[in-house]
Amino acid sequence: MNTKSILASVAALGLVMATAACGGDAEEPAADAEPDAPAGITVSDGWMALPAVSGNPAAVYFTVSNSSDTNRMIRSAYVEGAGSAMLHQMSEWNLQPSMDEVMQLDVPAGGNLAFEPESYHVMAMDLADTLEVGGETEVTLTFVGGDKVSFPVEIRAPGDAPGGDPE
Repeated sequence: MNTKSILASVAALGLVMATAACGGDAEEPAADAEPDAPAGITVSDGWMALPAVSGNPAAVYFTVSNSSDTNRMIRSAYVEGAGSAMLHQMSEWNLQPSMDEVMQLDVPAGGNLAFEPESYHVMAMDLADTLEVGGETEVTLTFVGGDKVSFPVEIRAPGDAPGGDPE
């Protein structure tokens, strides 16, 4: 009886392999293909403020818009040219400014979430020397469920306002 079970398993495996081989021209997704952005999610006004002191982290700002009827949760961020990146929030604790990591952020249905100075931002650490003022890099946000959206950010000097020149 044991031999019959083994033979049945081998036969079933052969059938599966034969079926897969006859798949014809069906394209398999590329192993490195990223999932699409969640429905209704767009990102605009991306910029990165380089640190005033070399070796310190940079801050990345942008606006995420959600035109869908479902809330979307941002779980993490990746910044090309940074060793690591974290979602942060500025707040006040014991009457003192505080910057804290947040594990995820809600982008409300039909609303926006602004990453701006003195509020939410992506902190980018261990910056590559290739990130220079006037250049551009790419940020990727990962949402709960694995969906991702990537977008360009303009690299600005410390203290520069987005789209303007330092005064």
